[in-house]
Amino acid sequence: MKAIIPAAGLGTRFLPSTKCTPKEMLPVLDKPVIQYVVEEALEPDGVDGAIIVTSPGKPELLSYFQPDRSLESLLRERGKAGYADAVAEAGDLPVDFRYQYEPRGLGHAIRSAADATAGESFLVLLGDYVVPKRSICTAMLEVSKAHGGASVVAVAPCAPEDVSRYGVVAGERAGSLPGFENVADEEPGAVWRISGLVEKPAPEDAPSNLYIVGRYLLSPLVMDLLADQEPGKGGEIQLTDAMARSLDRENMYAVVVDPLSGYDTGTPSGWMATNALMAAADERFAEDFWAAIDERGGLTRS
Repeated sequence: MKAIIPAAGLGTRFLPSTKCTPKEMLPVLDKPVIQYVVEEALEPDGVDGAIIVTSPGKPELLSYFQPDRSLESLLRERGKAGYADAVAEAGDLPVDFRYQYEPRGLGHAIRSAADATAGESFLVLLGDYVVPKRSICTAMLEVSKAHGGASVVAVAPCAPEDVSRYGVVAGERAGSLPGFENVADEEPGAVWRISGLVEKPAPEDAPSNLYIVGRYLLSPLVMDLLADQEPGKGGEIQLTDAMARSLDRENMYAVVVDPLSGYDTGTPSGWMATNALMAAADERFAEDFWAAIDERGGLTRS
């Protein structure tokens, strides 16, 4: 099974930083955002490669995931074996690339990697969402296996007034992950059977307040339907439209996850918060992080 990671956007909200550095290459602690996503994608058993869909104007992504033996050797000669190991680890990850030559939406980006999926189910992980514990894809695969290989998406509850920012699901409770039998309908571990999907609905039109958090496990049918998917919201080819069309022919499920299990790095404020929260929680950085904050007199909200 392959995992597709769309990463072709311009990173407009981060300009001018992203004029030269792709948004996905911005660091979170000691690694770029995209490496966290690739490592998460490769975590479950059965996933043997990640496909990053990028644009021709982002050669830095390709360069990062290629081996650099000369740099590794130089670092080892200087006694910096830990850094050399980190460079080697990134360069040896099983990553391949496909190109989206024009910005026509998420569905179009995913269809650009159709040749890599070989008619099999595939994961989709949005490239600006970091899940440190890497638990969501494994949960989706577990639900899919329990339901005959069905498509599964990860969802989380949001405030009703926020639904217009997301793809939202309609459906009914269909069970739970093992060990989560007593959770409420919108609590982590609950499983829903999806009856419809709506891209960025107005609050009064939303079928629920469960939004897709940027993690998908999709059947070959969805990839096939993307081939002739008409433009939808915003004039773009929407993944949720193809997913909705598939519901007439096969079942699809959603597993509820904790909305705090991941970090959205897609905006400057989200990226800054991600760095701060992960630094505070990481034993490698926490002491120095808090010392640097305290040196400046601590944090207060003015």
